[in-house]
Amino acid sequence: MLVNLNSEQQKAVKFIRGPLLILAGAGAGKTKTITERIRHLIGNGVDPSKILAITFTNKAAREMRERIETTLREDSLINRPVSMNERPTRHNLRHQALAGGPFVSTFHSLGVHILREQVLRAGLKRHFVIYDRDDSKKAIKEALEKVGLDPKVHEPAKIMSIISKEKGAGVTVSDYRERQGYGYIAEVVSQIWPEYEKILTRDNALDFDDLLVKTFKLLKEEADIRRYYQNIWEYVHIDEYQDTNRLQYEISRMLVGKERNICVVGDIDQNIYSWRGADIKNILDFEKDYPEAEVVTLEENYRSTKTILEAANAIIEKNKIRRKKNLFTSNGSGEKISLFTGSDEASEAEFIANKAAELIRGNVGPEEIAVLHRANFQSRVLEEAFLRFDIPYQILGTRFFERKEIKDITAYLRASINPENLSDLKRIINVPARGIGKTTILKIFGGRESELSASIKAKISGFRKLLFEIKKFSRERKLSETIAFIIKESGLEAEFKNAKDEGEARLENVYELVNYASRYDNLSPEEAVLQFLSDSALQSDQDELKEEKKAVRLMTIHASKGLEFDAVFISGLEEGLFPHQGLGDEHKTPEEAEEERRLFYVAVTRAKKKLFLSYAESRMIFGRKQANIPSQFIFDIPEHLIKDDAIEF
Repeated sequence: MLVNLNSEQQKAVKFIRGPLLILAGAGAGKTKTITERIRHLIGNGVDPSKILAITFTNKAAREMRERIETTLREDSLINRPVSMNERPTRHNLRHQALAGGPFVSTFHSLGVHILREQVLRAGLKRHFVIYDRDDSKKAIKEALEKVGLDPKVHEPAKIMSIISKEKGAGVTVSDYRERQGYGYIAEVVSQIWPEYEKILTRDNALDFDDLLVKTFKLLKEEADIRRYYQNIWEYVHIDEYQDTNRLQYEISRMLVGKERNICVVGDIDQNIYSWRGADIKNILDFEKDYPEAEVVTLEENYRSTKTILEAANAIIEKNKIRRKKNLFTSNGSGEKISLFTGSDEASEAEFIANKAAELIRGNVGPEEIAVLHRANFQSRVLEEAFLRFDIPYQILGTRFFERKEIKDITAYLRASINPENLSDLKRIINVPARGIGKTTILKIFGGRESELSASIKAKISGFRKLLFEIKKFSRERKLSETIAFIIKESGLEAEFKNAKDEGEARLENVYELVNYASRYDNLSPEEAVLQFLSDSALQSDQDELKEEKKAVRLMTIHASKGLEFDAVFISGLEEGLFPHQGLGDEHKTPEEAEEERRLFYVAVTRAKKKLFLSYAESRMIFGRKQANIPSQFIFDIPEHLIKDDAIEF
């Protein structure tokens, strides 16, 4: 059973009594180790239904469940009769690999299971509804309207994000409202949160975070229920432990019984989600919580070449908040890491597209190639290069010209030259907020503008004047200057600068639109506007057609976590971009400050055979060329591992 495991994996599998911490490096076979450990437990007489395994995504849970089922079938450990005293009472089998088998799920699915079983004790009504994110946003919008606030002024998604993060940290409505000195946004959230909870109660609904909040509260306050689940699941496994937030951490601890049979698996060096509540201290402090814990470190990598791993080790060893480990492999040395210096972002993108085409001609499947970037706005120039080289690609996330802020800017431009376009007018009349509400908009488009108050009429007049100014400006100036004018005069620039959550990324995206528009500056102003609007619409259509399975993957580094590819390109390695210099970085904690290097480590370790690094000596920022310094991360890699690359036609 254990012949295909290395010595450390075997050590983790054989340790079956007490707490166990598995520090698993990238590509070190952690899923295989967990699967084999569960197999070993069952092979040694542990009832499969006594085993709980939790991970973070439905996809990961499904894959783990399938692996466990396959291994148990191989050992003829399933399809056996299960006696009544082996069968757990009312045990929900939907999340299990097999009847009476291990319970494998995400944290949220686990919460649903427990709350469904204990619905009355949890203070819930039967058949409660689970709100998805869209449901929650609509409820936030309703709450805003109930307290007399305009959802167009106070973005529901932003408020939802704040509430979600607070809930994940175990903060209640009353806790939040007792805080002082948190500013205007906090005051708004303090008003909206109670109303949002009332709507949830009215609809007999729980949102995603409530599935954890209610489960935590139930387990904490009801000792008999806590003991009940501790007796059902005597062996608890938690994957990706470095990504747990406060509530997930507390739930994990309360599910562990007196035997303290908990096995957590994670990698401190791959903690990259602090911005959404993941607390690296949970894994760092595991041995404080469980002083008797056995610690096993999985360092043998089965994914990457020696060259890639030597680079990864050199990168991450500079971080101080970590547990030391050194990845190694029996794989070959492989090719050196390619480094390309582009004169600008266009030449960088051309290099990446050309190399991808070269790899495909060399029989590398397009789906085995990934292009990673730090910020969303970088995707635009990369997409253009892939279109030009006619390389199939798939972008994970929202395409550049489909992003809300980009569509808002182009809507301003369209409305200025065609004020009869009601769709564009409706889209932007209150973006950013001008105090023009839904009722006002209905009256305007219903031909009842005369019914409006003098103050509202003044606001409408100001909006129309803005459109006239944009039209006048666009007839006299270059297109890139017109786009910059819209960004500033519309108020969007100020709004994004003041936003704390997604404002910075949106600001970068609209600045990138100025860069894109500069290519039309050699045309007459009127022709430039028309050509730009036509091209941007067509590009969105082409993006839709290019979504194919066998395609190069373009994605942010965050989106790449958990994936692997034969060839990986990491673009935009420039100081200020990667590592990213964001708003308020001077207030970062040491953990947050080291997260950028962990992010680069994650990017590097996605590559199996070939790694390409690139940066641009100059990059257009808000319509102006900015000289760049190569990222410090490049210099973290030993020089003998890198070779200069160039475009070869």
